[in-house]
Amino acid sequence: MRTKFLIPFLMSGLVWFSSCDSETDSNGTARMEVRMTDAPGDYEEVNVDIRSVQIHKENTDSESGWLTLDEINPGVYNLLDFANGRDTLLASANLPAGTISQIRLVLGENNSVKLKNGTVVDLKTPSGQTSGLKLQLNADLREDVTYVVLLDFDAAKSVVARGNGQYNLKPVIRTVTQAIAGAIQGRVTPAELKPGIYVISAANDTIGGFANENGDFLIKGVRAGTYTVKFYTENDEHNKTVENVTVAQDQVKSIGTIDLMAE
Repeated sequence: MRTKFLIPFLMSGLVWFSSCDSETDSNGTARMEVRMTDAPGDYEEVNVDIRSVQIHKENTDSESGWLTLDEINPGVYNLLDFANGRDTLLASANLPAGTISQIRLVLGENNSVKLKNGTVVDLKTPSGQTSGLKLQLNADLREDVTYVVLLDFDAAKSVVARGNGQYNLKPVIRTVTQAIAGAIQGRVTPAELKPGIYVISAANDTIGGFANENGDFLIKGVRAGTYTVKFYTENDEHNKTVENVTVAQDQVKSIGTIDLMAE
C-alpha cells in the first residue's frame, strides 16, 4: 500500500524538479548560462554594475541580431568575490540553435573600486561602451544541449589609473564556452499510459519529466555520465527501468522506444 501512494506523489512532484523539457517540440533551441569569474587584483573591491546580458546571432544585421537573455540577475558584483575558481550566474535563456558571434554586457553607472587604504573611487566607463561592452564569442549552439559561457574578468587589468586619483573601467575579459550537459530522448508505448520519467545518476541525483501525448519525451540538462532511466505508471505492473544509459556533455542520447506492456 505504501508504494501505491508514494509513486503518484513522486510523479506529481516531478513538476517541481524537472525543467519540464520532456516535450520534443523544442523548436530548435539550446540552453545557455552566462557565468562570471575573476583573476585576483590588487584592490579590496572591484564593483561592476551589470544590467543586461545580450548575445548576437551570426549572419544577422547589427542591431536586430541582438537577443537579450531573459533570465537575468542584474546588480553590482564585486569581481574579487569570484576569484580562485568561484563563479556566479549572471543570466540564462533558451536560445535558437546556431552560431553566436558576440556577447554584450550592458553596464550601469554604479561601478567603483575600493583601494587597499579603504578609499572608494568611482570607475568611469569609456564613452565608447555606452551601448554595452561587446566581446567576441563565436560559439556553435547545438539543439537541446546546455552550454555555459564563462566570462573571465581580469580585475588587475580592467582597472586603469588615470594619474589624477581617478580610475577607468576598461574590462579585460576572456570568454570560454563549454557544453556542460546533453539530453535523453525516446518514446514510450502505449502513449496513453503517460508515465513519469526519472533520470537517476549514480549519486542518486534525479531529474525528470513526462512523455507527451504521442509518447515522445526529451529530458534536457543531463550532465555527462551514466544513468538509470525509470518509467513509472499509475499501474505498477507497467513500470520499466533502463540501466546504463551513458550521456556525453554535448550529446542528445536516444534510448529508442520503450514498450511498457512488454514483459
